[in-house]
Amino acid sequence: METALPISKAVWREMLNHCLAEQPFEACGLLSGKYGRAETLWKMANVDRSPDSFAMDSRQIQQVFHLISKRGEQLVGIYHSHPTAPPYPSMEDIEYASYTNVAYLIMSLAGTQPALRCFKIRGIHAIPQRFVLF
Repeated sequence: METALPISKAVWREMLNHCLAEQPFEACGLLSGKYGRAETLWKMANVDRSPDSFAMDSRQIQQVFHLISKRGEQLVGIYHSHPTAPPYPSMEDIEYASYTNVAYLIMSLAGTQPALRCFKIRGIHAIPQRFVLF
């Protein structure tokens, strides 16, 4: 059984604020930390500038991976927002998910309250995961 992804409350707030600020486009970013905890948020540019898709610049990803390594952290999650859709991975989200050992988090802004869901994506399967705030 998989354990829940611990996310710091500060990272949760920063993720929410980033997603709100990027509307009407999808926001995206990376989460890193030690011991499997999401302690650091890395805002990434959505090079698609789209309300229903996102893509990250490979050079920016490499720069952030270098900074993550310098901090002694590991990549623990990839997040993006769904400004007008529920917090579930789209077919494209699943198709382009290339890290099987990290959490994929989706912040939906479609309802009256923001909703965050967490998944592991393995092949064509999006497996719901729990997260806990600390």
